[in-house]
Amino acid sequence: MANDTVEKIKAKLSIVEVIQPYVKLTKAGRYFRGLSPFNKEKTPSFYVNVERNTYYCFSSSQGGDMFTFIEKMEGVDFKGALKILAEKAGVELVYEKGASENKGKLDRLREALLRAEAMYQENLHPDGPAYAYALSRGLTPESIKNWSLGLAPDSWRTLLEKLSADGFSNSELVAAGLIKEAEGKSGTWYDRFRNRLMFPIRDSAGRTVAFTGRALDPNDQAKYLNSPETELYKKSEILFGMDKAKDAIRTRAFALLVEGQMDLLMLHQIGFQNTIALSGTALSKEHLSLMKRYADNLMLALDADRAGLAASQKNAIAALASGMRVKAVKLPLGKDPADLAKDTPQDLTRRISEAKPIVEFFLETLASTERDQHRLILEAERIVLPLIQAIQSPMEREHFVGIAARTLGISADAVRAGLNRVRSGEVPLGRAGSSVAVTPNRISHKDNRVNLMLAAILAYDGTDLAEKLKKEYIRINGTLPEHTLDERSLFEAGLTFGETPDQNAADDLIREFEKSVLMEKLNEATATLRMSEASGDGEAISAAVDQIKEISSRLAPL
Repeated sequence: MANDTVEKIKAKLSIVEVIQPYVKLTKAGRYFRGLSPFNKEKTPSFYVNVERNTYYCFSSSQGGDMFTFIEKMEGVDFKGALKILAEKAGVELVYEKGASENKGKLDRLREALLRAEAMYQENLHPDGPAYAYALSRGLTPESIKNWSLGLAPDSWRTLLEKLSADGFSNSELVAAGLIKEAEGKSGTWYDRFRNRLMFPIRDSAGRTVAFTGRALDPNDQAKYLNSPETELYKKSEILFGMDKAKDAIRTRAFALLVEGQMDLLMLHQIGFQNTIALSGTALSKEHLSLMKRYADNLMLALDADRAGLAASQKNAIAALASGMRVKAVKLPLGKDPADLAKDTPQDLTRRISEAKPIVEFFLETLASTERDQHRLILEAERIVLPLIQAIQSPMEREHFVGIAARTLGISADAVRAGLNRVRSGEVPLGRAGSSVAVTPNRISHKDNRVNLMLAAILAYDGTDLAEKLKKEYIRINGTLPEHTLDERSLFEAGLTFGETPDQNAADDLIREFEKSVLMEKLNEATATLRMSEASGDGEAISAAVDQIKEISSRLAPL
């Protein structure tokens, strides 16, 4: 079904139609061009090829087709993108029996959640105590409406009876996380949420998948209550507010992470629409993957108490290990972001603008609370070194080694020795930092020239340029590959050679390739010379010098 549907969608939609609602495109030769929707930039680096129905963004090094684009812009998987584009193209999605049955089941759960949300909203009267509580926390009527807040009444079966009357079975309501069975009373069911201010939890596509309820009774032991995990709600995959925050995260180039729903609503209310929130869980690989669709920078604004700092460290290690850059906001002890947003919004704005890289944040925090130098060093080894070790860039890591050494009054070598202990497991890194992302190897200049050669052959098939390069490529590699290249190479070829390639373009590219091959050989010969000198091998030194002279003479005319 999927392949057939994809082809029908591509036949009805141009990639320009799909992208233009998100990016202002202008014609640029054989391409369309615009500012990247993934990064802030002043010079356009985002290109669209109508013939291939593909795009490539040079500033963020990502590209693909219309489905890839919708996945990244809307934060959905392929199935979600398929549904969005099918609706736009007017193409009906036809499912196989098993898939259709499962889709029907999930649609029923979504409908139950939507009806529960509507009932909760109807219960939240402007003259009621729940509404007054929301206002007392600093929320405006606009925020209450925009975030679809509601009220779960102080009764046992109101929602159950309403949805049962609407035709939903108990098993469906359990599967949606809306009711539960009484302990020790088989067959007795009741509403999961009672006497609570309700916050709908939505996935990144804006579909309600769960709820958080804030207790209105001060004696209720569970201040916040979340829906259980369901087929629709996986805590490790959902970030509260992502559906509303993703565009701001993309344009501001960072996500601001807080702990709870009230923190998030208040920060959005004072202008930080790039705020997202956790719901009682640590950052997962799925959370980080979702965030990195929109930005590679994360700012933490968690409570300043011991639990909040521990969460900040754990979450920061996970984010750093995934390749993100992390900062933290210094909050006063006993005040959460919601309090500051309500009482001193300007102070909170200043604190966010002064956020420090996570390593500096913890060094300053420890130095301000621990006066004994010996204990300070031990605490830094336990808390700060795992953060430095998790940083993926060697240069950044070395930068923070120097900062840690100056702050602690020790040598940089001592800090590096401490990092070796972290690496070897002598200093526990913690679960969040146990998985370290691998930084991809950079492509060599020679391989880049080869890729550009192949891309030009594919992009200009049938032209003199392509034929000349094809002969050279076969001479180098023996045969042409059957697969196509990545979008970056194809777009680079188009941008390099234009619509009507110059007849000398192939010669220039072949000459660049020859030069890159010789440069690699020169580097190898130079390395051999150094090793020969170190070992005192006179014969090897003489051979290396002759090789360097010979390569240099061949490089001279290029």
